[in-house]
Amino acid sequence: MSLAEQNAADVDRQCMDVDIACVGFGPAMGGFLTTLARGLMNEDGTPAVESATMPGMPPQVICYERADDIGFGVSGVVTRARALRETFPDLNPEEIPLCHPVTEEQLLYLLDPIGASRRPLTVRLADGAIKALKWALPYSDHALRIPFIPGFMEKHDGLLLSLGQFNQWVGNQLMASGTVQVWPSSPVSEPLFEEKKVVGVRLADQGVDKTGAPDAGFMPGMDIKAALTVIGDGPVGPVGRRIDDEIGMPEGNHQHDWAVGMKVVVDLPEGCELKPGTVLHTLGFPEPEIFGFLYVYPGNVAAAGIFVPSWFDNPVRSTYRYMQHWLQHPALWKHLEGATLRSWGAKTIQESGRRGEPHLAGDGFARIGEGSGSTNVLTNSGVDEAWKTGTLLAEGVLELLKDGKPFTKENLEAAYVARRRESWVEQEGRVAEKARDGFQHGFVRGMIGMALAGFTKGHMALGGDGRSPYQRVPTIEEYAKGKLSAEEIETLRKEAHAKGQTLHDAIMDRLGWPAIEYDGKLIVSHQDALLLGGKVQAQPGYADHVVFVYPHLCEECGTKLCAEVCSGQAITVNPEGGVPLFDREKCVHCGACMWNCGSVSPESTERGGIEFRAGAGGLHSAEN
Repeated sequence: MSLAEQNAADVDRQCMDVDIACVGFGPAMGGFLTTLARGLMNEDGTPAVESATMPGMPPQVICYERADDIGFGVSGVVTRARALRETFPDLNPEEIPLCHPVTEEQLLYLLDPIGASRRPLTVRLADGAIKALKWALPYSDHALRIPFIPGFMEKHDGLLLSLGQFNQWVGNQLMASGTVQVWPSSPVSEPLFEEKKVVGVRLADQGVDKTGAPDAGFMPGMDIKAALTVIGDGPVGPVGRRIDDEIGMPEGNHQHDWAVGMKVVVDLPEGCELKPGTVLHTLGFPEPEIFGFLYVYPGNVAAAGIFVPSWFDNPVRSTYRYMQHWLQHPALWKHLEGATLRSWGAKTIQESGRRGEPHLAGDGFARIGEGSGSTNVLTNSGVDEAWKTGTLLAEGVLELLKDGKPFTKENLEAAYVARRRESWVEQEGRVAEKARDGFQHGFVRGMIGMALAGFTKGHMALGGDGRSPYQRVPTIEEYAKGKLSAEEIETLRKEAHAKGQTLHDAIMDRLGWPAIEYDGKLIVSHQDALLLGGKVQAQPGYADHVVFVYPHLCEECGTKLCAEVCSGQAITVNPEGGVPLFDREKCVHCGACMWNCGSVSPESTERGGIEFRAGAGGLHSAEN
């Protein structure tokens, strides 16, 4: 424990008792609170069950959200919306901004129009065959339209959503109900334990310096005592991760597979032919492992972006630059040229799916949403699944409340986990469990593995154990072997690091990727995207949430992968060497640095040298 942490631990703290404390407001928590709120009151306005902390009142339920607004979500979403429609059977998409039914889906395989993409021999042969036969194929603008979309991928009759706008819509209804409360700008630093039992949460200290030491206006974070703590703080949330550290993961499960999702929301150019409800899925470019999406909303607005996975073995993987090359692919640029940036964002996605499931319940706590392993890595969907986990927990909680049973591990297993095991989330998660394993051994094997898992309902797949970045990401010298000499790379490294810069632009330039030409509207610098479309809010008085725990590991690190992948250029190379520099005014809270660390913690092979702690602020754009 650091001196700052010791000082904070020794102070007296105010304490508040509630019945249920919730951490993180996203789709899973929206499903939980919506379902719970409907069951807390009788039709005549009397409590269906009474609060243990305020007798005569309904249970006191408070949700604490890190971001300064409940519409913080960073995602364009296409979803089958099964769980959403179960909760809102009369749902009218027109009531939700930037929401529209799916009307058309296309799957495009993008060929490389530049000649710089790192494509294995089998992919190059396939590209050559497509070009040779393009006269007989649905081929244009260096892209092949796949004639069918596998049933496990299609979102027919689904919805397009802006997660930020959807969160606001749900949150406004919840607050209007008067039965639950959502508190934004309230980061939770850690769970409160009594032995192995979770008894509540601790809010982050305020009035501290960047290291967490008390400063002017110091106000210790309040302890919130609760009979049940519901954790929906996502895959990089400090509460969920602390519980994992405390009680471990179920045997055989791991969380090695991740992706960075980065996107823009744009005003499409006047005359764009894409209609609202159109969904484009892409694969093949800028690198075979990178998947893309374009969703068209009402009002000539679209969301477009890419996913860069952990099994893309590139030590200089700049998601932002790859996204700009993807946007300018001829098959997309014909729709996007002349578009104007409205907002920009990034987040990380836990892509271990069902295999990344932690312990879902324990004495005093339950977990829902993406951090609970609900994302379906075969169908590329997570919002509807997360919402469903929340509704399942709410049904179980209401059952326990009405039966007067405590929130023990045994009771939560029976009321919540059993429901989840019988749900379609579990069934489809089992089908997808091994769908991505093949990518551990290459793009072609990965695509075959996904197809096998999808078409055989999970009975067949191609194996491959997930590995952490420190185990699999090669050195730059290994990655560029045969194209750049070690001497040339070392010269580039010294030049870049002396300026406090990363290497990705210099390496990509030398490997044949053309320089990005800005148009001042959509194709803008990374920092302009942050300023124009990210709107980061980093409130003063909080400790830095990105912490380099083991400086000696940073001294020894040769890849500086944390800086190379940083979604907002908040982490930069220190010109003096050693620990990288962190500027939280640019951090979008994606967490890519944490899981991309090229070092391994001396305390656990499942952790790197970076901790992602509680912190306020982040992206502030409800269009995301």
